[in-house]
Amino acid sequence: MSGFFGVISKADCVSPVFYGTDYHSHLGTKRAGLAFYNQEDGFQRAIHSLEDGYFRTKFESDLVHFSGNAGIGVISDTEAQPIVVNSHLGKFAVSTVSKIGNADELEEIFLKSHRTFSETSQGSVNATELVAMLIADDEDFVSGIVNIFNKIKGSCSLLILTDNMIIAARDKLGRTPVVIGKNGDGFAVASETCAFSNLDYEIDKFLGPGEIVRITAEGYETIYRPQEEMQVCAFLWVYYGYPPSYYDGINVDEVRYRCGAALARKDSVEADFVAGIPDSGLGHAIGYSNERRIPYMRPYAKYTPTWPRSFMPQNQVTRELVAKMKLIPNPAIIKGKRGVFLDDSIVRGTQLKDNTRDLYDEGIKEVHMRIACPPLLFPCEFLNFSRSRKALDLATRKAISQLEGKEVTDVNNYANPETEEYKSMVERIRKNLGLTSLQFQSLPDLVEAIGLPKEKVCTHCWDGSSYF
Repeated sequence: MSGFFGVISKADCVSPVFYGTDYHSHLGTKRAGLAFYNQEDGFQRAIHSLEDGYFRTKFESDLVHFSGNAGIGVISDTEAQPIVVNSHLGKFAVSTVSKIGNADELEEIFLKSHRTFSETSQGSVNATELVAMLIADDEDFVSGIVNIFNKIKGSCSLLILTDNMIIAARDKLGRTPVVIGKNGDGFAVASETCAFSNLDYEIDKFLGPGEIVRITAEGYETIYRPQEEMQVCAFLWVYYGYPPSYYDGINVDEVRYRCGAALARKDSVEADFVAGIPDSGLGHAIGYSNERRIPYMRPYAKYTPTWPRSFMPQNQVTRELVAKMKLIPNPAIIKGKRGVFLDDSIVRGTQLKDNTRDLYDEGIKEVHMRIACPPLLFPCEFLNFSRSRKALDLATRKAISQLEGKEVTDVNNYANPETEEYKSMVERIRKNLGLTSLQFQSLPDLVEAIGLPKEKVCTHCWDGSSYF
């Protein structure tokens, strides 16, 4: 995934943009960039790779060269951005949180029209440059953003920085969040509300799906109204989000507590302690522990000073090494005990299998795994959660192939917890991972924990139900 942060203010905004963007680093991505505007220097920009360092250390030396009352920053999991372009709409910078599934098709259309691309991303078109071209392909910014909504398959939320305003737009189906905060000097706009509090911003507005807002230091106005249909990503609460953040007014950690409690109410396993797989599993585990009144303990300590989030490296072997090295088991808590472990999800299952083996090596008696969401059966089409994963990479699909003796395309029966196919799949995953027992959240309980109507939440990963 990605995240952005922008400020337009009556005072210099370099420091809040720097720190606000840094508060999106938990999204575990590859590149980052900052762009500012002032009348004397025009647009200023810096972009750095995060694959060999952290946001703050990469950008601290750039700050003395920046000034301005308006700026945007982005943590990007793919392409270098923000992009600064000149067009008939004037000069502007743009940052996106997007996944464009039909980027190749759109690129071909532009090339046939004798248009050129100057940026690349991992050997393909830079998605943010493609977005900038779609904006400039129309008569004004609003029409250009609607052009994006109409032409891309996937999702796109974005920030545009001009010489006198910031324009913020949320994806047409609201898959990713955009939130406005305010303080005495002006306004901020962010993907994550956790960026606001320590910078003295208060949440002021959650943009609706497809809503476009013009922001100045004096105020903001909606210039394209929100749409009725919404498909906000459920994984924002289950996995991506930082615990203090709110999406559509709903707090991340409160949802995780409710998820854990829902799992606990349907569980009767005997255990000596409850634990969460760091980091996103912790809230789920606390909810489970409080509901069942089984002590919450830390059989793992996460070593954070030098190890980044495990999905950041693109190489699977490196990801697995990082996942192993950052978690240190504590034999004093583990040995001879029965533990219930909460995690957000099982994707491939390789990290969980390694974690389970480590627990047994340290003398644990039983490992009962409880997963805060249903089994992942469909790769994500709308965000970059599983951009490098094929269906067969999923632990569920591997288990189904083992059961069927072949690759299966119709997996609907495996998505229904009432079927024998579902039960056989879960049992095969349990055996593959070496667990004592395994249970997944039901989809209705997950939706209830989030608190939005089912039709407003994207649940495609579990039931294949979503749409463009």
